Amino acid sequence: MKQLKVVVTGAIGQVAYALLPRIAAGEMFGADAEIDLRLSDIPQVIERAKGVVMELEDGAFPLLVRVSASADRAETHAGADWVLLVGSVPRGPGMERADLIRKNGPIFVDEGRAIAQHASSEVRVVVVGNPCNTNCLIARANAQRVPDERWTALTRLDQNRARALLAAKAGAGVREVKKLVIWGNHSATLYPDFTNATVNGKRPVSVVDRAWLKDGYVQEVQQRGAAVIAARGASSALSAAQAVVDHVRSLVRPTPRGDWFSAAVVSDGSYDVPRGLVSSFPLTSLGDGGYQIVPGIKLNAFAQSKIAASVADLEKERELVADLLASASEPAMVAQATEQQEALAAVAVDDQPDDWRRASSERGAREGS
Repeated sequence: MKQLKVVVTGAIGQVAYALLPRIAAGEMFGADAEIDLRLSDIPQVIERAKGVVMELEDGAFPLLVRVSASADRAETHAGADWVLLVGSVPRGPGMERADLIRKNGPIFVDEGRAIAQHASSEVRVVVVGNPCNTNCLIARANAQRVPDERWTALTRLDQNRARALLAAKAGAGVREVKKLVIWGNHSATLYPDFTNATVNGKRPVSVVDRAWLKDGYVQEVQQRGAAVIAARGASSALSAAQAVVDHVRSLVRPTPRGDWFSAAVVSDGSYDVPRGLVSSFPLTSLGDGGYQIVPGIKLNAFAQSKIAASVADLEKERELVADLLASASEPAMVAQATEQQEALAAVAVDDQPDDWRRASSERGAREGS
């Protein structure tokens, strides 16, 4: 039986709390993989992770051969096969997306460097913390020994929402919705491509109202995260954890015939998405941990315009962090990352309002979160 070293950052957050037992139970990597699970978080809160370690031990998961927690990336990332970058600074009241990007950037500089220095030569990285596309771009730039095809970022939550919403509208089961995928940025510009999807083998326009698809549906998918926050008082955790499990499973299991899945990956120039941008595409996998961008998809004018808008959004975000990409080797970036993490913990977790708790670990309250 193979053994995998799996790192989860943001270990004390709600997403990690929902995710960790599912990894330990074998839901992510399957029943033929033993798991050495490493919980990572910043020094100011890592003591809290000891309780999670105890719970995982008490779960007596047969596949969990080791579980540990540390704020030292040299320890957690050593020889890692998979690094799940769940932790990020949350989006606070009045914070613009650009502010969130700049706040998180230096932290992902640090993560990229730790991965490059300590992880396995075969490591695969999944960026969950938001803004995930651009955080992935930054981490990758600072871990250049790790090939492009080993980096992915999470748009599976958007895909899952898109399929569930369309299935409900059509009166169908979620499993009957195929090839419905996400293009572009995980932001308010994401595009759920219903034009190439099927519901029970039929095009969506033949089973639901066309006007709803173009207007209400796309916007509803884009704003679903905000709706969850409004109803729950916190960003998605349970569904986010499910999406991370689905994301990795889609990489380590062959894609079912007649279907695709979504993830943000480093563009190779396909579909006129600029090379090097981390953008969501329709993908398939052979089940070896890798993926292939689906070629030759026909996109109508409506789809092309939506994708172009989301790609333009990504290009603007890349401009915002150009210094973090160009200065990937500058020691100043490490110092800045340290300052950002210290600032993150400056307000004691217990003293923060409910929607600001889990400061180091929660996914940001974001468009589409």
